[in-house]
Amino acid sequence: MGRVTERRKVLRIRDGALSTRPDTLVAEEPLEIRLDGRPLAITMRTPGDDFALAAGFLVSEGVLGEASDLLNIVYCAGATADGTNTYNVVDVRTAPHVVVPDITLERNVYTTSSCGLCGKASLDAVRTTARWPIADTPPLRVEPELLSALPDRLRAAQRVFDRTGGLHAAALFSEGGELLDVREDVGRHNAVDKLVGRALRDGALPLSRTVLLVSGRASFELAQKAVMAGIPVLAAVSAPSSLAVDLATETGLTLVGFLRGSSMNVYAGEDRIALRSTAALD
Repeated sequence: MGRVTERRKVLRIRDGALSTRPDTLVAEEPLEIRLDGRPLAITMRTPGDDFALAAGFLVSEGVLGEASDLLNIVYCAGATADGTNTYNVVDVRTAPHVVVPDITLERNVYTTSSCGLCGKASLDAVRTTARWPIADTPPLRVEPELLSALPDRLRAAQRVFDRTGGLHAAALFSEGGELLDVREDVGRHNAVDKLVGRALRDGALPLSRTVLLVSGRASFELAQKAVMAGIPVLAAVSAPSSLAVDLATETGLTLVGFLRGSSMNVYAGEDRIALRSTAALD
């Protein structure tokens, strides 16, 4: 749709010298997600892959779990009072067998580009029951050297980041390190939803033998999205939150943080990391 980036005039200061120039910025617009015609959530996102984003969001909420759960997703025509289609409102239509949750004011969520899911009544409301336990048979084993190579592979695949410097990204890798998919968005949770939503529509869930890499930190919401998609390994280039570590420990998710160069911290699920030596372990 040509709305991923926008141009703005900027005053540039370099060593005391002033100049004006156009700058390329990442676009940020609201997306309203409706479920069978009823408003459910609003997220601030980078336009593009909106249908995948909506589908992935509903996977993390426990509404969708396989391609047959989804009838279709459409942009809502006449989304404004004058009948203009803004392409900022999508309606997800579910199959007759899908049990749609009761949508109340307490259930409605507002998600921002930075915080992920907000407005839940309590932590228990966020701990959605996963459809698939995180189980790998045979056990998934990932070498630290392979994990160390993934951030550079993700960075090389970030097309919009190269033009704006203002996007988060999420990438899905095979257990052998092959890049399966990468999505960018102003919100890292949206980027993950786009990955998961595409997998749902392709009939690829659960993603049981994959590694999810996210730019920035690993929040509780990102750990939840990994668990709901059946992803066994979540890695981030920055720190995890305490709740993300708690959720990973409870569900068996392998959680890696501060993945930078050859260094990383493994916060949970270390049994999936193929260590060559345990001499330094306490």
